[in-house]
Amino acid sequence: MSNLSRLYLFACLKMTLFPMAVITLFWKDEIGLSLTEIMLLQGGFSLASVLCEYPSGYLADRLGYRRTLTLATIIGIVGWAVYTVADSFAGVLLAEALLGACFAFISGSDSALLYESLRRDGREGDYARYDGRMNGAAQSGEAAGALFAGALYALSPLIPFLLQIAVWLVALLVVRGLVEAPPDHTPAPASHLTEALKVGRHALIETPLLRWGILYGTVAGLASFYPVWLIQPHMQQQGVPLTWFGPIWAGANLTVAVFALLSQRSRFHLGDAGLVWLCGVLCLLGYLGLGLWPGIWSFFCYYLLTAMRGLQGPLIRHHLQLASSRHNRASILSLKNFAFRLAFVVSGPLVGLAADRAGLAATFLGLALLFALLLLPLSRAFLNHLPKTS
Repeated sequence: MSNLSRLYLFACLKMTLFPMAVITLFWKDEIGLSLTEIMLLQGGFSLASVLCEYPSGYLADRLGYRRTLTLATIIGIVGWAVYTVADSFAGVLLAEALLGACFAFISGSDSALLYESLRRDGREGDYARYDGRMNGAAQSGEAAGALFAGALYALSPLIPFLLQIAVWLVALLVVRGLVEAPPDHTPAPASHLTEALKVGRHALIETPLLRWGILYGTVAGLASFYPVWLIQPHMQQQGVPLTWFGPIWAGANLTVAVFALLSQRSRFHLGDAGLVWLCGVLCLLGYLGLGLWPGIWSFFCYYLLTAMRGLQGPLIRHHLQLASSRHNRASILSLKNFAFRLAFVVSGPLVGLAADRAGLAATFLGLALLFALLLLPLSRAFLNHLPKTS
């Protein structure tokens, strides 16, 4: 099996998340958390990711992508195992912190290994296409895991978590079969801390394309991430049957997968500018629909946000990869994820508090206004610094 096939399979397995379609219900009904506490919990996940994100990317560039992915998978297995015995906010927070560290070690490493595998064959120019396929495999895996999540949860709330451990054990075997990227022949720095700070300065200060790409990707990522934790209570309020939750979640992830696969083709027809503005329109319509359309079918507006997520992810990573080198590739991708997680640590609990106090509909409308104000200037700045030939 080739590296590309193994990376696709690993992406599918890592996101075959059986608990995700019902996780908010598990937190609310089994652990007794409020929406504010749920956002604080995700803040804990993001804080663990923040603390590990950039160091893990830097470590992957030096230690090797395969070794870093192996470590990440082991941490993930432990995290899901903790979930099976958690019975309080503290227990769930520990599990989320471990999973946050796990995904921090994965992010950047898998994408960088994909790029280096293509570069070895002289196909790095097709990265966005293969990134879309890997993203599609990931979302297809999550859709498959979600399909029967409601029924499994109804049988026993712990069944999805036990299945999750089994899936990640298989993922560990897949990772062990990956072929490492060619070594980086850059001389070892005198100080790794100095070198890490140098890469950060290069990305955020010295290179406008990287800076605006990271900032645009952070805000667009937040726009598609808040509803992940709000859509389940929204559906519960609208009277959506529990048995629908799994198929609806599967549909959302299949939407991400399909539009990730279409991202490069859409970019070919619309250009970078057309694709970026399309993402902005989908974001605005999604939030307005969730805020203004009551009823059992309003969850379809969430699919506009998942479509936006699928389109923008490969586009951003494509330009970040092109502006990076073997020496700092995983570091820069992790820096982008670091910025996203840090922004969520600060803003996520505030969004949860708004949902608890003002209601979900008002929160969705407030987010529509917020992202309209943020994405307009960031989209312009990002597009203005793209290479003219793109």
